[in-house]
Amino acid sequence: MNTVDIINGAQRARDLAFSVFAARGFAAFGAGSRILLPTRLSGTRHMSVGRNVLVGAGSWLIVPEQRNPGPNIVLHDRVRMNQTSISAVSRVEVEEGVAIARGCYISDHSHGFDDPDLPIRDQPLAKVAPVLIRRGAWLGQNCVVLPGVTIGRGSVIGANSVVRADVPDRTVVAGIPARVIRELP
Repeated sequence: MNTVDIINGAQRARDLAFSVFAARGFAAFGAGSRILLPTRLSGTRHMSVGRNVLVGAGSWLIVPEQRNPGPNIVLHDRVRMNQTSISAVSRVEVEEGVAIARGCYISDHSHGFDDPDLPIRDQPLAKVAPVLIRRGAWLGQNCVVLPGVTIGRGSVIGANSVVRADVPDRTVVAGIPARVIRELP
């Protein structure tokens, strides 16, 4: 065992301890799930985490306000994410076995921008619509999923894509905005 192995072991122990203690603050937190530090969490009582979920370091899960009864962020079993941001006021649901690459942003709401005298961040939310990412989908690095989108089962979202419309099951989409590239068998 070398120094790197010792440091990695210490980090795993730290993340396990954090996950065990943080679990109590969630609506639900499944066995075997881990949150790797550093991660930003806000509104955890409105979040449900399934079994064997991995929330990678640098992720951000937030329920800034609750517009619908919770949980507002639902991560089903075996979801994997790394440096992912999810923000929900209604509902963002990620079904079983979804893989989310680094730098993805998923939100069920967006800010308005009608008042030219008010900073965008201070304007009311203009669009709120639930997001659903179906079982086994894969979201490539740095993609953005906008309010009201459903991503179909086993679909692939290309890196750097902006998804603003529903994606059918077993489909590859990419681009800004994301468009169908091909159907999978």
